[in-house]
This record gives sequence, structure tokens and C-alpha cells, in this order.
Amino acid sequence: MTNTTGKPSLTRLHARLVVSDGPRAIDFYRAALGAEEIERYTGPDGRIVHALLRLGDAVIAVKDADGSDPAPDSLGGSPVIMGLHVSDADAVAEAMLRGGASVLYPVADQHYGQRAGRLADPFGHLWTISQTIEELTPDEIQQRTTDLFG
Repeated sequence: MTNTTGKPSLTRLHARLVVSDGPRAIDFYRAALGAEEIERYTGPDGRIVHALLRLGDAVIAVKDADGSDPAPDSLGGSPVIMGLHVSDADAVAEAMLRGGASVLYPVADQHYGQRAGRLADPFGHLWTISQTIEELTPDEIQQRTTDLFG
């Protein structure tokens, strides 16, 4: 499909999370984040080569680590942080903790009008969990950021 400029158009973007235990990861995302499994494909050995999960209006893919795609826990962590905007950051963080996640930054009120924190899931993926607690303009957020770091 192309857009009005004649260039190919983007039809979907999703993160593909490589994990050390695909079925356990899917169970974690289901229990902690309310994920719904849309599809799952496995190799002859039963390892997940692709599973698509719906989280609200978003989708993520999950696959088992292999020789081409290492999991973050085998690399010492992940440099990518997923941002998850939710209606209750504390409740989602608690659900993740019950499933084995760890707190990097506790959920707290932030200067940019969000209640947010950062957690690492049991598979090495990083998540910022946030909810809006104050409607701010970009100028207000910038001023607060300048005041905080200035």
C-alpha cells in the first residue's frame, strides 16, 4: 500500500520481545498486563518462533531466544524501554511484581504530569508504567523540566 506521496506506507509497528521462556513470558504478560494471545507459531521442537499478543490497543510479539536472537538476560539487559500508559499505574506495577518483575524506579508522581515508574520483567525487558494525573501543555512540561534540571 502506498500513501499520497507514492511512498510505501507504514501499516503496523510492534516490538518483538525475545525471551528465554516463551510460554512463561506469555503467561506473565497475560496475568500482569491483561494480554490476549492472537496467534502463536512454534518450531518442530515446540519453541515459539512467533506469538502475537494484544495489550489494549497495542500489540507485541514474543519469541523464544535462539542462535540468531538472544534474550536480554543473556546480554546483561536491554537498552530498550517500552512505555505502557495505563489507567492505574500502581495496580499494573503490583501485578507485574506478583509475576516476578523487579522495580528499577518506583511508581511515583512525576513532574511531567504522570504517575510513573520503571520495572524490569522477569525476561529482562524494561517497562515504564504510567498514568496521566495532570493535564499539562508541552510548554508547562518543558518549564517544569527546566526547573528540575536547571
